[in-house]
Amino acid sequence: MSPNSNWNWIPSNIWVGVVKMNKDQVTFPLAPIYKRKHIGFRQAKAVAIHPEGNANTGRGFVDIVYTDPNRAGEEEQLTYDYLIVATGPKLNFAATPGLGPDANSWSVCTAGHAEQSAVALETAIEALKSGEKQTLVIGVGHGTCTCEGAAFEYTFNVEHELRERAVRELADVVYLSNEYDLGDLGVGGMTFAQNGFETSSKMWTESLFRERGVRAILRAHVEKVDPGVIHYEELDGSKHTLDFEFAMLLPPFRGVDMKAYGNNGDDITDDLFAPNGFLRVDADYAAKPFEEWTPEDWPKTYQCPRYANVFGVGIAFAPPHAISEPRKSPNGTVISPAPPRTGMPSGVMGRTVALSIAERIRRGSEAPLRTASMAAMGAACIASAGTGLRKGSAAAITMYPIIPDRTRFPGTGRDLTQTSGEIGLSGHWTKLLLHYLFIYKAKARFGWFIIPE
Repeated sequence: MSPNSNWNWIPSNIWVGVVKMNKDQVTFPLAPIYKRKHIGFRQAKAVAIHPEGNANTGRGFVDIVYTDPNRAGEEEQLTYDYLIVATGPKLNFAATPGLGPDANSWSVCTAGHAEQSAVALETAIEALKSGEKQTLVIGVGHGTCTCEGAAFEYTFNVEHELRERAVRELADVVYLSNEYDLGDLGVGGMTFAQNGFETSSKMWTESLFRERGVRAILRAHVEKVDPGVIHYEELDGSKHTLDFEFAMLLPPFRGVDMKAYGNNGDDITDDLFAPNGFLRVDADYAAKPFEEWTPEDWPKTYQCPRYANVFGVGIAFAPPHAISEPRKSPNGTVISPAPPRTGMPSGVMGRTVALSIAERIRRGSEAPLRTASMAAMGAACIASAGTGLRKGSAAAITMYPIIPDRTRFPGTGRDLTQTSGEIGLSGHWTKLLLHYLFIYKAKARFGWFIIPE
């Protein structure tokens, strides 16, 4: 079940946003795929979960509302034996007044948003060609945002495009982020071992910013976006404004605001979902200071503790806390990244939960669940820094584990032999290859399961 008719390979929205791909190259219709695989598909959105059933049935069910144009607005109760909540996030533009494509900034969170950003970027480029100076601001639109990596990618793809179009000199490219340091990326930064030396993601990223002439404003919370003006607070409590001609600011995420009810109709939403709207799973949600955070806080099976047949994966599960150190300004404003849970980790979680459910169907409800804790999981990420088979580049980053474990790996919290970062043309070739490979995988073509998450 999905409210969308099309599937979107979101990492390549970056390239749609600089007119290097079009919307059709990063999306495809879902219904034909499910039909070919003999999987029932409903184009609808879930609005409420009834994990205990109701007076008429003891089976769990979900209230859904169809978004399919042929059945738009129709409601149905969809029963289940197992439920996987994999909704992704709600794009919470409303958290910052004036944020988003319906207001005063742009986005690349969806293919449609990326197309809008591309049009706006083209307008800025035409102004540059006419000799008008332009300030282009790219980053995150709230102090609690995640997906700094996507903001990083779009920043350097825009900068690359400006150079390719010979208008870079008149452009002030600004990266606006809630990160404490460049290279934090919501994972607390990384330490790399290269050629017998250790370097940090901070130094590595700062070098790239200097090389490409991108100005960074860090430790910032965007308070509101007026036409042509961003109002933001820094971690020291000071308030500032930044004028712009073009701004692409990613929103914070929250859960999709589903409700939950017991069999007697009582509202149990707060039992199933955290205040941010994400599903509570087998994590340790006890409040504790940063110094007491441990890898064991993070979920392993993604099973809802109250209902054994309900699971949450990807962005949809509620994390126990951030990965980066939490920080507040003297005004009490939280300015630190939320933990990323997209990309490779989401794929691993989804596969793990699917295998757990298959095992329980075969062997019964007592079959052990498989595990995929982010504290025992590595991740690889390729962040585009500009397109082109001869002039493109991308940053290839690996880390293990995602959640730092300073007991196993004193000092850095990660295994230096499996945590690395390099940037170059070969990274772009790999990024482009992965675009086609993962779309092939998502279409469930022959041998799709061989392609790793």
